Amino acid sequence: MLSIQLIRQNPEIVREALAKRNDDAPLDEIIRLDGEHRKLLQEIEALRARRNEVSRELGRMKEKPSDLIADMRQVGERIKTLEQEETRLSEQLTDILLRIPNIPHPSVPPGEGEADNVVVRSRGERRQFDFKPRPHWELGEALGIIDFERGVKLSGSRFYVLKGLGARLQRALIDFMLDLHIKEHGYTEIYPPFMVKRECMVGSGNLPKFADNLYHDQQDDFWFVPTAEVPLTNLYRGEILPPGTLPIYHVAFTACFRREKMSAGKDTRGIKRGHQFDKVELYKFVEADTSDEELEKMVEDAAVVCGKLGLAYRIVQLCAADLGFASAKSYDIEVWAPGCGEWLEVSSCSNCTDFQARRANVRYRPDVGAKPQFAHTLNGSGLALPRILIAVLENYQQGDGSITVPEVLRTYMGVDAIC
Repeated sequence: MLSIQLIRQNPEIVREALAKRNDDAPLDEIIRLDGEHRKLLQEIEALRARRNEVSRELGRMKEKPSDLIADMRQVGERIKTLEQEETRLSEQLTDILLRIPNIPHPSVPPGEGEADNVVVRSRGERRQFDFKPRPHWELGEALGIIDFERGVKLSGSRFYVLKGLGARLQRALIDFMLDLHIKEHGYTEIYPPFMVKRECMVGSGNLPKFADNLYHDQQDDFWFVPTAEVPLTNLYRGEILPPGTLPIYHVAFTACFRREKMSAGKDTRGIKRGHQFDKVELYKFVEADTSDEELEKMVEDAAVVCGKLGLAYRIVQLCAADLGFASAKSYDIEVWAPGCGEWLEVSSCSNCTDFQARRANVRYRPDVGAKPQFAHTLNGSGLALPRILIAVLENYQQGDGSITVPEVLRTYMGVDAIC
């Protein structure tokens, strides 16, 4: 959430920043409501002060003037009415503020959409084949490791079943990525709930704006996580972290649940898009003046996975109009999938500055006795399945239809090939 002080003091700067995202936030309405709210608070405080002063005077009087008592009764009623109006205004203002995205970092390139994103570096060479590479849906069905028909039978479109060595390959990728980030990159593993309270979704920035994309159990008001970013954001919700606590690095594996809404016929083949998928998530809580550097480190932590798997990949900086709601600056990592013939996004790493921490009220003390400050939060996939699974299947396919298991996964798999 953006600071109301920032909007109040620098409305044109905020307006210009949001325009880069093609967002027409109602800043004038926010400023109007904020002015009314502050004026109302001043009136309430003045009436309370008067009531307290008269109460002290009455306490010193032996005879209580009836007219003064009646006057204070009216003041009390007026305070009650104003408090109700203050609550209404505060809720209205907060609801609007919760729907406004983060403002882009000054280093974010301008642009109108995905086509204006910038490839900042590429690593690895695309594998050359002496046969026509097949897409993963053909490979998976031929090897009996992906069952689309039974996935649809169980749950409907955009669901599938991984079988045998296909399921083992997915599990191997998850274990490999978790071990890498824990042992080599210094992250602490978290196994969070896959369902969270409403306030957790608000804290991460998913509610109220994206309610239609989320799965929700209405009876108990549980929300299924669209990513581990949601519970990780809220681990320290409402807390003030003591000096020396930051930075905090967490890594978590979860299933993820999202309503995939897209054009008919788009990405309908294979396992690229689904309502349920797995992901290893990287998350950081850091001090404000280190978050830019921490983002670059996070991108490299995620990119190492691609390198160790021997996959060609590129890192893309998102333009302002393509940023996620909570992000001030983001990089995507894309791997080449020769069977699909496209670059697949397997990670998006973002610096959310204090946007999420302000919503979730996560603060830290820089020093003993210092005033608490909002932490900066960062998140990124490290990496996301099933797209990294697609890349492995398509890049390591052989002419006979078998799949060579990448060397770093063989200990986890217990086999050298899927055939």
